[in-house]
Amino acid sequence: MVAFLLWVLLLVLCWPIALLALVLYPIVWLILLPLRLVGITVSAVFAFLGALLMLPARVLRGRPV
Repeated sequence: MVAFLLWVLLLVLCWPIALLALVLYPIVWLILLPLRLVGITVSAVFAFLGALLMLPARVLRGRPV
């Protein structure tokens, strides 16, 4: 809601920049989408490696009582 109000304020004060932002936002989002997917993948790989390294300790610890 705050972002919308700021955009309306920008539209009132400087409408060419507001319209340019409105047009460029989806394009920037599409450009950044692959980077976000790479970030999610790298995070998942690190979580998997961490779980893999902790697996022997979890197996040797046994069942919780």
